[in-house]
Amino acid sequence: MKKHLLSLAVIALFYTESNACAWSDPDYEYFNLFTQSIIKDKSYLPFLHSYSTRFYTDFRPSQIPDENTDSWKRFFGNRFTYAETDYLINKISLNDLNALKKGNPTNPLLTKAGPGFYQKYHEAIDYLIEAKYLEPYMRINFVENADSFYYNETQNDKNATSLDYNKTISALTSLYRTAQNPEIKQRYGYQLVRFNHYTRNYDAALKAFKTYVEPIRLKGAPYIMALDQLAGAQRGLGMNSDANWNFFQVFKDSRSRKESAFVSMKLSDTASFNNILKRAGTDDEKNIAYFLLGYEDFNNPIPIMEKMYAINPDSEILKVMAIRSINELERSYLPIYYYSNDENSTIQVSKSTNNSNADQAKAETSEVKKEELSFWQKIIRFFRNLFRGSKNKNTDGNKADQSEDELLDNPNRIPVFTKNNYYYDEQTNDFLNDLEKFTDKAKGKSKDEYWQIADAYLKFLKKDYEGSTEVLNDIETTNPEYLEEIKRMKVLNDIVSRPKIDAAYEDHLMKDYADYFTDQPEVKKDSIENENGDYYGEVPSTKDFLKDVLANRYFLQGEDGKSFLMNNKLSDLQYNPNSALVKSVEAFYRKPDKTQFEQQIIAKNLDDVGNIDAFFAVLYGDRAMRQADFEKARSYYAKAQNFSGIPRSEWDYDQKKLAPLQYTATAYNGFKNIPDLVFGHNVWESYQSSPAETMEKEDYSAFPFIRPVMSKFELSDALLQLKKTGSGNDEKAAKANQLIGNLLYNTSILGYYRQLFVMDLDNTNGGKYDFQGTDKRNPNPYYYKNFLDRSYTEPDNFDLAISYYKKALALSPDKEHKARILFQMASAEQGKYYQYEAKNPSKTDYSDPKWSEKSDAYQQQLNQIKNQKYRTYFAMLKSRYADTETAKNLMGSCSYFGYFMK
Repeated sequence: MKKHLLSLAVIALFYTESNACAWSDPDYEYFNLFTQSIIKDKSYLPFLHSYSTRFYTDFRPSQIPDENTDSWKRFFGNRFTYAETDYLINKISLNDLNALKKGNPTNPLLTKAGPGFYQKYHEAIDYLIEAKYLEPYMRINFVENADSFYYNETQNDKNATSLDYNKTISALTSLYRTAQNPEIKQRYGYQLVRFNHYTRNYDAALKAFKTYVEPIRLKGAPYIMALDQLAGAQRGLGMNSDANWNFFQVFKDSRSRKESAFVSMKLSDTASFNNILKRAGTDDEKNIAYFLLGYEDFNNPIPIMEKMYAINPDSEILKVMAIRSINELERSYLPIYYYSNDENSTIQVSKSTNNSNADQAKAETSEVKKEELSFWQKIIRFFRNLFRGSKNKNTDGNKADQSEDELLDNPNRIPVFTKNNYYYDEQTNDFLNDLEKFTDKAKGKSKDEYWQIADAYLKFLKKDYEGSTEVLNDIETTNPEYLEEIKRMKVLNDIVSRPKIDAAYEDHLMKDYADYFTDQPEVKKDSIENENGDYYGEVPSTKDFLKDVLANRYFLQGEDGKSFLMNNKLSDLQYNPNSALVKSVEAFYRKPDKTQFEQQIIAKNLDDVGNIDAFFAVLYGDRAMRQADFEKARSYYAKAQNFSGIPRSEWDYDQKKLAPLQYTATAYNGFKNIPDLVFGHNVWESYQSSPAETMEKEDYSAFPFIRPVMSKFELSDALLQLKKTGSGNDEKAAKANQLIGNLLYNTSILGYYRQLFVMDLDNTNGGKYDFQGTDKRNPNPYYYKNFLDRSYTEPDNFDLAISYYKKALALSPDKEHKARILFQMASAEQGKYYQYEAKNPSKTDYSDPKWSEKSDAYQQQLNQIKNQKYRTYFAMLKSRYADTETAKNLMGSCSYFGYFMK
């Protein structure tokens, strides 16, 4: 066996493919508890922290007003709203403007402007007519060369070179000279600079700026736009230092063009940055220069923040730097999913840890953490959550002996969401401490309450809920965004610091915090859309976080049913039918005195199953069948006669939405339409083939109660009759026991009908049919939020099938019949071996230099154990019945048996 090494490039390819198949977005992987957008200067929103996009605002609705629109709004005497002004200058048609000029406007907005509007603002309207004529051509001509990366053949063929250069320059120059209003003159100057830039007449662009823009001593929107075009022309001439400086000025003075100016700047090395810093004459310029350096090099921003603080502790961009740092910490401390059971994890401890193995488990977890942290440093952060693994200390599913007093008195056992194994390390902790010191200093000097809010949040991350609340209580502000953040953080401190959730506290939640739990009227929340307007959905919120906190508390309190329903629907039990969890959910369902919180917040997740009693009855009946307790199964199935089917969804192409799956009259729905082939045997192993190809009937003639098609109730009734017949001592009893054994094997994890008693509709591969998952009763040691991410099915008891086969073997007088029974027994014994193998995986690490040799030795050991302990019935078949026709036929249809017989 050879060990194959994967290069980092191959790993990266795997990441890319995985991400393509299973959509992932880092900005959906934390809760956004500290709202980044509370900064007062919204022009810096693009520079908030985002991993999904280059800029925070890329796929979010813009909150940044355009200074050019504002400038026009003021020019027209504020007679139009901002939206109307935007429509007038950017969207209204050229024909509508010409109609206004001719005195017969038809556009409602221009009609609203009233008579005399054109006469009063004729220079502005004439300018807009000229600008709208030019606009389709105002793009630089694409020149393809050997370095061209991308060219879209379907792009608009119009560009600035499509216009007659001399005529356009002449017209714009004439209009400039004719215009009397300085702002309109400067706008024509902007058009001259832009046109020359886009026709690659860079020298003429520089001259136009000095001739037509600069002499007009206005520094408003037209000047900023012209300066942006000047910088572009300078870049075309290779005047990179001057270009960077002018783009820097656009970044500083513009609200809506900061993003594009930042992209245009070439601060790719220390020298280019130093050139900016050297030319920075004012504190504002120096502050922005430091911000740009910190934004691009975001390893440890605190040294840069210290420099900015020394210049101006009230700087708005200093808050941007701090809020980006806080956001990075939140991503590390508060991800939306927790998988590990490390002691540092802040969603808290798991239900149980076997004390005798605690030190070993701790050591193993610590080692895994160390290895994975070093690995993650090599991988692009965007893909950081795809390879999360876990080493759960708890595998027995039992609750810890944890009293109510222990939860209340031992704060180290109180579950809190404040650290994450995979991203938390001492360096992160040091950074949190340093940032807290900085915010504490800033809040003492700055007049902005932001720093107090930031300080309170950092205390929250450090689990100092009392200290956080004290800071919040001292804040006096009228800023509505600040007030909302303060309110939210007080709620967080209250709930997260609560070790136990009882009925009284649930009443408190509904009385004081109902808005964070109940469904509210549609309000536009923080969401992400792509460039095509496709809605990616709402990002995780405070409501989601608080649901997880309560789910964890209920989990630790032993109220698994409530914990489960905080994050899941009742129908989700079908995917991991854990009987202990099912009982807890049913206990909550039948609880007579539910609190208002339980009724409105938790119990609503029970409503996606049509007949809840029948649903539970099928779950319990299925488990009884797997335990061969046919009488109990029959009693449960008797209560499930109205079961409408396993709740599934299908896409309704007419309604364009998911709709409940409608079962046909003959389809298996989880209860009805089970064929009698379930008592037969498989002629080959092929789950994908049809029943007629894979399965073969036994002789049922002696058992008329076995119908061609049955419900689970009828099936359990037939099994009871077979069991009664099987208690005899004749050949019929032998056949009855064989049929029972067949059913138990056929519905096990190895059988063709393995879906019947695990709440599934077909036998296609999935987690339910994986031997590796059968011992993970609680897939997550913290809550049931990621219940659907992993599958758990209680292990099959293959000895039950073997016990019935043994009875059949002892009673059967026919050698051929005995051979068939022995083969079925051997198949069931093979299942026992697979269970052993799954529970005893190789402990050799792939990084071990002797991995191949050790793996080969391990496999040889497994083969030896298999042959010594799990080949009992194959050996009997070979030694006593090799001459039977049954054995000979099996050698042809079962390659493994054929190999064994040789």
